[in-house]
Amino acid sequence: MENSLIVTAYVIYLPIALALTFLVARNLFKNSKVFMRDIFHGRDDIAMATNRLFEIGFYLMNVGFALLILEISRYQEFSTTQTLIETLAEKIGGFSIYLGVVLFLNLFMFFRGRRKSKANAYQEPRIEDLPTLGAE
Repeated sequence: MENSLIVTAYVIYLPIALALTFLVARNLFKNSKVFMRDIFHGRDDIAMATNRLFEIGFYLMNVGFALLILEISRYQEFSTTQTLIETLAEKIGGFSIYLGVVLFLNLFMFFRGRRKSKANAYQEPRIEDLPTLGAE
């Protein structure tokens, strides 16, 4: 009985973890296009390429973490459905918190990139960049 409950837990956990990753990534990177265009001053080709690379990294990191924490049998003695549900709640809840932290880290990076981009765009001119009088 214990073995079938563990397999059931895997069959439930993996689709939920993958679906959560997909939904968070889709929403994050659909909405981050605005930030990327702003960071790269409207250069859509660079902005979209960078956004896509961030998205691929997001998928790799989060799917990898979901698989890394997949093992269940080491932590629990499975004997009842209650144990299965409690363990799944702990696994999925922990993964959801992890996804939330990664989401906010990505948002922080977007805001930071935007702030640095704005700061670089509005730098005061240097003395050597100013035109000199009578030099034509």
